[in-house]
Amino acid sequence: MGTPVIEVKNLTKQFVLHTQHGAVIRVFENLNLTVDAGECVVLTGPSGTGKSTLLRALYANYKPVSGEIIVRHEGEPIDIAAADYRLMLAIRRRTIGYVSQFLRVIPRVKTIDLVAEPLLALEHDPEDARRRAAGLLLRLNIGANLWELPPATFSGGEQQRVNLARGFIHPYPVLLLDEPTASLDAGNRATVIDLIREARDRGAAIVGIFHDQEVRDLVADRLIHLQPVEKVM
Repeated sequence: MGTPVIEVKNLTKQFVLHTQHGAVIRVFENLNLTVDAGECVVLTGPSGTGKSTLLRALYANYKPVSGEIIVRHEGEPIDIAAADYRLMLAIRRRTIGYVSQFLRVIPRVKTIDLVAEPLLALEHDPEDARRRAAGLLLRLNIGANLWELPPATFSGGEQQRVNLARGFIHPYPVLLLDEPTASLDAGNRATVIDLIREARDRGAAIVGIFHDQEVRDLVADRLIHLQPVEKVM
């Protein structure tokens, strides 16, 4: 067993509802989790147990009340729960990829440029970045006739496939996947399963949420079942 790529230590997260007289919604308490390189860990549990909240905390979108989230960034252990904004931007560019359920559409940006952008942000050769983007779009059945168009008018399934191409174009050491196959047909779902397995085989540490039991069974090395806590304080 190698050094974990992700280590979550005694993580506690809650939300304070200031419009509800300061009511506190507890999400999880003293949560511990490790993920190794080349491992896909799938979060399970009833709705409301904090699966998506944990993914957002791993991406530093949510700041925990207490605890640590140690991620290996270029060989160094970094507590992203305490990382400053500039360091977190570098970690997101190079180390942590995140695929949500919805594409954050950028108006007027061409689809192929949107997919290539993570490589361009790393000063990758533009021609090669677009070539890689084209290859992923083809794998995900986004035809060349759509590449020069912005994806704002695409269907939900097409936007999700663009989102997936963007998320998988850079070989992130950490991949966070929030229902990546939710709006896909069987053929495209199979392609995403292949992409996840390829990422795992090259050594990515993957944390995902998959409500599709078949997909979960095909990609998961380990299941982490999140337990509900007493919600309101």
